[in-house]
Amino acid sequence: MFIFIYKLIFIAIFALIGYTYPPFQGTSQALGAVIGACLALFLALLVLKIKKTELKHIWSASLGLIGGVAIGWIMFQLFNLIAMSFSAYIFFKALFLFGIPVTGLFIGISKPNMFSPLNIKEFFRGSSAFTQSFLLDTSAIIDGRIVAIAISGFVEGELIISQFVLAELQFIADSNDANKKVRGKRGLEVIEQLQQNKDISVTILNKNVPGVKEVDQKLVLLAKEHNFKIITNDVNLSKIAKLQDVKVMNVNELAFALKPIVYPGEKLMTKITKEGKEKKQGLAYLEDGTMVVVDDAKADIGHDIEIEVTSVLQSTSGKIIFGKKTS
Repeated sequence: MFIFIYKLIFIAIFALIGYTYPPFQGTSQALGAVIGACLALFLALLVLKIKKTELKHIWSASLGLIGGVAIGWIMFQLFNLIAMSFSAYIFFKALFLFGIPVTGLFIGISKPNMFSPLNIKEFFRGSSAFTQSFLLDTSAIIDGRIVAIAISGFVEGELIISQFVLAELQFIADSNDANKKVRGKRGLEVIEQLQQNKDISVTILNKNVPGVKEVDQKLVLLAKEHNFKIITNDVNLSKIAKLQDVKVMNVNELAFALKPIVYPGEKLMTKITKEGKEKKQGLAYLEDGTMVVVDDAKADIGHDIEIEVTSVLQSTSGKIIFGKKTS
């Protein structure tokens, strides 16, 4: 509410300046007041186009004000070189040294994330656009494949690990359940591997989401606030994030997309590891875990044989390849 009052005062001040010092030679005082009020109203409406967030980030408003002062002062110096009437000089001086800085203040108040330390760091680190940042969830860290993905360059940008995800991993590692303890320690080791690799940019973000208990919801809100992408292999988290317009990269979907394409008639070398469900069938597995069902291969368990692909079945659980021995 007080921002709205400030804006009204801002418009009134510029109307008064325009009335007292008309901006153009020959302009009446009444028209000068209208021009001043319209210009201030335009600046206020411009601020409304900026997405509003909480007003508690005072330092962001200060940065906006400082930026406005700098821009206004530079523009004023340029216009100062142009010969103007006294009233126009006063009007534009007020615009550049007061109007634009106050506009910067409003922008800083309305959009504190624009001046967040993380975004400023990304701006000086990257190109014309901010570096992409990826928020890791607990499941993606424990999974461990994120290390290979980051090293390979499929994810180019900064990996963000929130403090509450780190706390969850520590809680799991300290669990009395042996399986959970192993998973927790595995997750902490993965973070250590990421931090030790100089080619991977990792940031521990010490920021909580007040009023929210569930880690998944905290991740979604944090990602939405900072325009992060979430990396996970949790199907439910992916669905929740997408419903709230947060971009998600699912590790399992990436792995599935990278599986080699096999066509009927193609020949493969496979090792039969066990018998299949049907009579005389043998089962083998490709390096990516894809199951291969081979007819008349029960007797070849433990041996490498060449097969010819007869068909490929795509199911919800994955891909199954059917084949027969070539000899």
